[in-house]
Amino acid sequence: MNETVTGSLDSKSLEKATLLKISWRIIPFICVLYIFNILDRSNLGFARQAMEVDIGLTKAAFDIAYGLFYIGYLIFEIPSNLLLTKIGARIWISRIMITWGLVSILTMFVQDVFQLNAVRILLGVAEAGFFPGIILYLTFWFPARERAKVVALFMVAIAFAGVLGNPLSGLILQYLNKVAGLSGWQWLFLLEGLPSVLLGLFVLKFLPNGPTDAPWLDAKEKAWLKNTLEEEANVRLKNRGTNHVWAMLDPRVLLLTCLYFTVAVGANASGAYLPTLIAQHFPKSLPFQVGLISALPHVCSVILMILLSRWSDKVGRRSPFVALASGLAALGWLIAWRAGDPWMALGGLCLAQAGMMSMLPVFWPLPSTFLGGAAAAGGIAFINSVANIGGFYGPTVLGKFGLEAVALTMGIGTVLALIAGVFVEPKKSIQERT
Repeated sequence: MNETVTGSLDSKSLEKATLLKISWRIIPFICVLYIFNILDRSNLGFARQAMEVDIGLTKAAFDIAYGLFYIGYLIFEIPSNLLLTKIGARIWISRIMITWGLVSILTMFVQDVFQLNAVRILLGVAEAGFFPGIILYLTFWFPARERAKVVALFMVAIAFAGVLGNPLSGLILQYLNKVAGLSGWQWLFLLEGLPSVLLGLFVLKFLPNGPTDAPWLDAKEKAWLKNTLEEEANVRLKNRGTNHVWAMLDPRVLLLTCLYFTVAVGANASGAYLPTLIAQHFPKSLPFQVGLISALPHVCSVILMILLSRWSDKVGRRSPFVALASGLAALGWLIAWRAGDPWMALGGLCLAQAGMMSMLPVFWPLPSTFLGGAAAAGGIAFINSVANIGGFYGPTVLGKFGLEAVALTMGIGTVLALIAGVFVEPKKSIQERT
């Protein structure tokens, strides 16, 4: 009996030490990568007012250009994620970062709407596969019971990109405008694109393809992780979740795609319009002040993302928390729509942003509850790429139909999340069955 207890304690100690070591080695680094990914994808929202003047863009034309990013993204997402499993995460993620950084820099040279449209499509092609690739990559390192928390830590980078990036973008626009003959928005794309190229080179040196390539894990730690992940893989094998073609036809994958579509609409509407909405409510603010105020919704996102993800891991369920976060987002958009006071409107935007961002870390562990291997690569990429068509429509939905339309979209997401709780999540969680 004492030997059993001692063995159990040793196993728990080994698990804790292994996961702690992996977390410190992997999470901070990929968070930095994701911060610059978000900056390079969303800085167009900050640059929009200056670009509309400089290159003669209409509001509608800008909304379309912002959304065209997802055309290239949609076409190349699934092939990119499958190539990651063939080529290896280290080389493929490095390639993605270097090319997206270069294309982001290229944006500084656009002179008309056609060039802007082209470079946005090209940015989507360059970036395709990064986010679902990282989500897949995390399944190589962490068991299912840890993934909501881990994905939350990774996706906090979205909020930190807003907290740090919005004031930085405001500073660049305000103080570098016309320096060396370049507009502030041109400096924005240059200075926020260069770090992505440099980080892509660092990936080649510091990011292992998986646990077997990690020299900082000892033999016992690698063996524990291998055995734990293989047990989970066997559960998914019984559930037929291993073929990537089958995964794309699975009704559960299609339901999750529809659910994630609502997130993409809301998040990209916010990305395209948040600085503009802040400037409208606080019309006397300078660009740097707009950047500081725009950081507040992202600060709220950090707090709620961590709280909900930890709660979800503790309960062992995902869908109810996705529904809760989506409902909060819908409420926030409604408050921002009806508010007569600028600070109340800002409070609504904070709630909306926090709700939308908090959906993500509790959503993404869902596919891996019934998909594994090639099916996980294909299924995750399929959900992310097809659902991100919502990213194309998001800016137009807000620009043409208003904040209430985004609130309605997030309300639909709440209903779909509740349906997913019935048809997607198994009655017992993976950790309970293994």
